[in-house]
Amino acid sequence: MRIDDHLQPAQLSAGLSQLFELAGPKLARLARRWDPVHGSPVTTVEGQYTSRGWTEWTQGFQYGLLLLQFDATGQEEFFRLGRDFTLRCMAPHLTHTGVHDHGFNNLSTYGHLRRLALEGRSGEGEDAVRLYQLALRVSGAVQAMRWSTLSDGSGFIYSFNGPHSLFADTIRSCRSLVLSHRLGHVLLGENDRRISLLSRAVQHLRNTARYAVYYGEGRDSYDERGRVAHESIFNMNDGRYRCPNTQQGYSPFSTWTRGLAWVMLGAAEELEFLARVDEAELAECGGKAEVLAMLSRMATATCDFYLENTALDGIPYWDTGAPGLARMGDWRGRPAEPDNDHEPVDSSAAAIAAQGLLRLGRYLGGRTEPGRKYLQAGLCVARALLAPPYLSLDPGHEGLLLHTVYHRPNGWDFVPPGKSVPQGESCMWGDYHLMELAVYLQRLLQEGVYLTFWGPEEEA
Repeated sequence: MRIDDHLQPAQLSAGLSQLFELAGPKLARLARRWDPVHGSPVTTVEGQYTSRGWTEWTQGFQYGLLLLQFDATGQEEFFRLGRDFTLRCMAPHLTHTGVHDHGFNNLSTYGHLRRLALEGRSGEGEDAVRLYQLALRVSGAVQAMRWSTLSDGSGFIYSFNGPHSLFADTIRSCRSLVLSHRLGHVLLGENDRRISLLSRAVQHLRNTARYAVYYGEGRDSYDERGRVAHESIFNMNDGRYRCPNTQQGYSPFSTWTRGLAWVMLGAAEELEFLARVDEAELAECGGKAEVLAMLSRMATATCDFYLENTALDGIPYWDTGAPGLARMGDWRGRPAEPDNDHEPVDSSAAAIAAQGLLRLGRYLGGRTEPGRKYLQAGLCVARALLAPPYLSLDPGHEGLLLHTVYHRPNGWDFVPPGKSVPQGESCMWGDYHLMELAVYLQRLLQEGVYLTFWGPEEEA
């Protein structure tokens, strides 16, 4: 990737304004058209959102987009829509014991509602905040129940594949656990045993860093620093690690770039949060210094890998080991090419990764190296996403971010007639993370309250 050291956040202002202007009519139209009885909108086919049965992990993104549009523009109709849909439809997600997606669904809805109220943006009072906090406390505890214990006594939040499966994605659900803990909650087990949500979150983070992320230390023949395995498999008869795996990537020994992006962003967000936690709270987790060092190592390794293994403009192809890349020559040395005959790009991975780069850069200090490197890289990725061919300018297309990929191995993505690979379509998490990235950048430009999942900084 080529990093423009001179790019300034103010240079993205026009792109941000264009995104918010385009988003309003599209989000309002989808809210009117979509009937939740048919499931959640997942990906577009010829510009129209469709559902895709697997798990309902995108419903919170749909309603969270409405709240982010209000956040960006102050248009109250989007707050009302986002709040009403959340209160009407999202309660089952709070007690959903079958998924690892609480951080996606519930932080994107109840979390934004709480944050907007605390910031004084929504006009809601203390009773509303208490309602949202109750929801978030329950969500974190329910997510923490989905727990597998390993041979060393630690554990992890297991994926919907079952107790043997640790997903790279799940790092972003650790937000649910730490926020619930911060709100004073605890998980009660058998005989009223008190289980620390903070401890479970840190254990999951540590095992993600240990098993899903590689550091160039010879762990296997494909151990390249920063590479990420989508899934880590354990033998639950004895709690021992067995092997890497993937569900949505090309192979266990290549890197599915959206899984990489989840780790980049999840690690950076947890660094921001845990840096504010008292030393005493982290004593049982190995100490604050050790926890922050573990997260910093994971975040910098994965962000460096992204910079080294994406196209010149910062937009990645869907998997760094996808076989068609071998027929594309020096694909790292030129901008990504959505319209090619071999492998699709995944702009949704870029939208997630950009925020991870920006947050890590700020955490490390954007005025010094290496913080400035990550900060500038994040701005460059955002610049690419906020313009064609990635920003969807067609008012008839329901998506905001074009050239996203859901599940390439399963063939779930629409391939236009006459083309060889998926292109030109959107997905709900891509639109959501583009909008979240845009709100993050808007607040930096306006010197507003820094955007965090736990609320305004003065509440930290």
